[in-house]
Amino acid sequence: MKVICAVLALTALFCAAAAAETGGDHKDIVTMTIGGSEHQLWLEDNATARTFAAMLPLSTKMSELNGNEKYVYLDTALPASPQRVRRVSAGDVMLYGSSCLVVFYKSFDTPFSYTRIGRVADPDALARLERAGAVNVQFALKRSRP
Repeated sequence: MKVICAVLALTALFCAAAAAETGGDHKDIVTMTIGGSEHQLWLEDNATARTFAAMLPLSTKMSELNGNEKYVYLDTALPASPQRVRRVSAGDVMLYGSSCLVVFYKSFDTPFSYTRIGRVADPDALARLERAGAVNVQFALKRSRP
């Protein structure tokens, strides 16, 4: 009996470590490709992120704004639950209003409200976007929750 309990405990620890390594509760993964570079995007568990994932694949041109973000107005409104975030972090992917998709490549304080869609796994890799101007971006669903 002690052996079975020990095996179960080790299995639980292994599963918890694997979940932490792969993004925890985030099960929807999107590949965001910018100029040939792929970036992994972990989606939030909310209606906005699920609706966004259902729109994929998506190819779009994102414009530059304020030296800290790329944005595009989508043809379709998404469900929105904006929150005053106070601080945007590099790698955040959020919705402004109900149809403006924003990818942030710099961190800064903000008075604006956004709905969280997801987070880029390696936000430092987005730093080169500062010099890029408008960029072509492809979003594709890589893995979906069961």
